Amino acid sequence: MPEPVHIAAIDAGSNALRLSVARAYSALDIEPVHDERYSLRLGEGVFLRHRFSEEVFKRTAKAFRHFREVMDEFGVTRYRAVATSATREAQNRKPFVRAIKKKSGIALEVISAAEESRLGREAVLAAFGAEAPRCIVDLGGGSLEISILQDHTVEQAAQLPVGTVRLMTTLNLRGAIRPAQGEQVRRYVRALLESKLAPRPNLGESIAVALGGNAETLANVAPGPRQHGLQTVELSLLRERLPDILKRNVRERMKAYAVRRDRADVMGIAAITIITLGRFLNLRTFAIPGVGVRDGVLQEIAREAFSRKEPHHYNVAARQLIVGTRSFARRLGYDPQHAEHVRELSILLFDQLQALHHLPAQARVLLEAGALMHDTGHLVGDRGHHKHGEYLALNGDVPGLEGRDRAIVAALVRYHNRKSEPAQHHAAYSSLNNADQRITRRLAAILRIAEALDHAHRQRVLKIRASFQRGTVGLQVTARGDAAEDMRDASRSAELFEKEFHVRVYFRQAPAS
Repeated sequence: MPEPVHIAAIDAGSNALRLSVARAYSALDIEPVHDERYSLRLGEGVFLRHRFSEEVFKRTAKAFRHFREVMDEFGVTRYRAVATSATREAQNRKPFVRAIKKKSGIALEVISAAEESRLGREAVLAAFGAEAPRCIVDLGGGSLEISILQDHTVEQAAQLPVGTVRLMTTLNLRGAIRPAQGEQVRRYVRALLESKLAPRPNLGESIAVALGGNAETLANVAPGPRQHGLQTVELSLLRERLPDILKRNVRERMKAYAVRRDRADVMGIAAITIITLGRFLNLRTFAIPGVGVRDGVLQEIAREAFSRKEPHHYNVAARQLIVGTRSFARRLGYDPQHAEHVRELSILLFDQLQALHHLPAQARVLLEAGALMHDTGHLVGDRGHHKHGEYLALNGDVPGLEGRDRAIVAALVRYHNRKSEPAQHHAAYSSLNNADQRITRRLAAILRIAEALDHAHRQRVLKIRASFQRGTVGLQVTARGDAAEDMRDASRSAELFEKEFHVRVYFRQAPAS
């Protein structure tokens, strides 16, 4: 296992400041270490006066100095601090960000509503893996973010200025909420939904998830049946309990529902918003995955930490090896369009999956050589061509291919499809030591997917983009025309990859541009 990288994410939200510290071993293996929450409502003054007060400047700088000390204590080497709705709207946000940098050394990034929504989606998709929810909502202090998805792709999205702190301050709803006031909130939310989400989605029995502390609080107030192992909010039960929530003042809610003050004062507004949203989308429940913007930030930091940034450079030996294997394959009558396309797909996958496979850079050229030579055995015979190809790679005159490199490439030729699994009685594989056998299995797992994506020899797949999720790798392909057949072939050929990397793999085609 590689040395861990200590990373951190800070979310300066409208309702509170939050810090998460984690230990990352790879893009997929992220271990939570420490979480802190600092009760400071950035949105309370901004949504009324559109500016941060001097007191907010001081208290925020104090919180960030503390976060910096915590990060130093845990040896954090990479972090990202983001600010959302309240800071976006503050007229004095630039001096606010400068003050935090000066007092704590932390660079605070004010992100857009679209980026905030994207980070939340990344966190949810990581939690769900291949089975993406149909709807993701994030009810924060300043805004309500909504994403309607189809097979991991956003179909509709909206950002509504109906966060709980915003509504509480602008409508002056600081205690018990009268029925007329509750109806005002409902109509306000409904009107914005009608204007922002057209056509109106009808989600029915689809999976919908809700992010944020507001939704987590409501799941304890109105718990529903668990979905995918997750706690849920039962909307019919929440409707039943809404009158009791609204008639209580803040202290009474704190006592009755065992919640903090900064949840008790907005939970009535949160309940009205969630119920209205559920009715608008025709939903019965919202699942609560317990993730958010910080989790999306941590995943991206880990991915960056374990990905190589420098472009791949070929040395003289590597260039000679590619020329030599291409010349050898040409003499044996290979299909150049197919072989070259498989080579291109292989190196796309190799580069995209660096954060997962941790293979040495020099392994990349061996993968290319295996891709160029993978079908050369057809010269001897179509039946068992993978075995014939191994023999030819081991014994043929391949310029620039010698020793252990020859054995690895020969093994790749044998294992390029599902007909043969790595085994100690195979000539090429058995000649390698344990470390090189591991490299071979990993390269073969990549080559199988690349070859399957052009199994029909039509060169439809043009690009591949990898995303890393908890126990899952998503491969989005950009193709010329419909690539459903190619993705089915690749899915069937992903078994070795899943076994070697201990993940599930799913494929989806990028929407046409």
